Amino acid sequence: MIQRKNSAGGSGVHADSATSTLTIDSGLQSGGPGPAGIDSKTRNKVVAASFIGNFVEWFDYAVYGYLAVTITAVFFPESDPTTGLMLTFALFAVSFFVRPLGGFVWGHLGDKIGRREALSWSILIMSAATFCMAFIPSYNTIGIWAPILLLIIRVVQGFSASGEYAGATAFLVEYAPANRRGLYAAVVPASTATGLLLGSLMAAVLTGLLDAGQMESWGWRLPFLLAAPMGLIGRYIRTRLEESPVFTELAKQETAEATPVSSLFKNHWRQLIQAIGAVLLNAVGFYVILSYMPTYLSKELGLAEAASYAATTVALATYIGFIFVTGMLSDKYGRKKVLMTASILFVLLTVPAFMLLDTGNFLVIVFVQILLGGMLSLNDGTLPSYLAEMFPTRVRYSGFAVSFNLSNALFGGTAPFVATVLIATSGSLLAPGWYLMAAAVISLVAVALSAETSKKPLA
Repeated sequence: MIQRKNSAGGSGVHADSATSTLTIDSGLQSGGPGPAGIDSKTRNKVVAASFIGNFVEWFDYAVYGYLAVTITAVFFPESDPTTGLMLTFALFAVSFFVRPLGGFVWGHLGDKIGRREALSWSILIMSAATFCMAFIPSYNTIGIWAPILLLIIRVVQGFSASGEYAGATAFLVEYAPANRRGLYAAVVPASTATGLLLGSLMAAVLTGLLDAGQMESWGWRLPFLLAAPMGLIGRYIRTRLEESPVFTELAKQETAEATPVSSLFKNHWRQLIQAIGAVLLNAVGFYVILSYMPTYLSKELGLAEAASYAATTVALATYIGFIFVTGMLSDKYGRKKVLMTASILFVLLTVPAFMLLDTGNFLVIVFVQILLGGMLSLNDGTLPSYLAEMFPTRVRYSGFAVSFNLSNALFGGTAPFVATVLIATSGSLLAPGWYLMAAAVISLVAVALSAETSKKPLA
């Protein structure tokens, strides 16, 4: 087994000011000096490189989710609004079904040839697919080929994105001081929330400035064009990074797994099952609360689109701050306690929160979204370090990628579709709340049965 050098805090890296959205110096500096030979410029690049890939990925998902009504009109104009919306979210969900395959591929590459190399290629393919979204002709132009092209691009995007979250977390955790791994890993969910925030802001601005005809003609395409420059910047930074100290040490000893995924299923299947269960609340909660919510507020509750985007934007801004606080809490009190607290809060408060949303009062809606976002941040800010620490270095990328993407494929990408179907079939606007509550129960059991990971050195 590979033991970390100076695991009490000497084998880490500070994040001084990787991006304008992150200010985490004070929390990281107390974790001890970074690895020998790593200067502050490199340390900044590690955080920036981990941040930007997930940012691009979740910006894409945010725009797709927030502009779902417009995308429905462009690609399914002959369907009634509810059926069309279900088809739009079905394509969103189908693109997730390829993510477990992507998790196997990127996990294998990341554990075999290194985190940096895998991440450099994943961001290039992912950003290219997102960029191509902007150029798909409408259904009125090429007929059935329009949704087919949309599906193909969503599948490519889903495949390439499946290695981002796991790889970025493994990279950060393996650079981090032992007592700051939770805070370092919190950079990854913060980057996803920032991508969602920008997506929400752009959706709010576009829908506020453009009429329905302009949005359907060209307005919805504009956000996807940003993927190209952001992706190229991310790849440029990543190709100039050093490999993580832990993986480098493993490579020097020539003990890396020849077939990481095979080893994962053979030797770590219990941890894999626990990880899949632990991810369930995050998968459902993330997409219901942060992606599907604007559609729910406008389509199901009748709130104006601009108001629904504004409420989500406020909630996302506070959510990013909550993420870093959660990362520090998990370093202090342990991953299990924070994750179980999140699950219990969802079991108790989700359905009452959805009842309050139905009041239609804007201030109440904002308060509820901040509350739900705060509850989710307890899970989202802790889960990355929990998953990365659960698996040893030889299969860390694979274990994280497979468990995270499998759970998200089955329950995350399908969440907006399931929520829409549940409301349509049950007639109850509380259906998404009950769905979230059920996910929380399963995650609570999975985490309760697992071992605490925060105090152990990386193996």
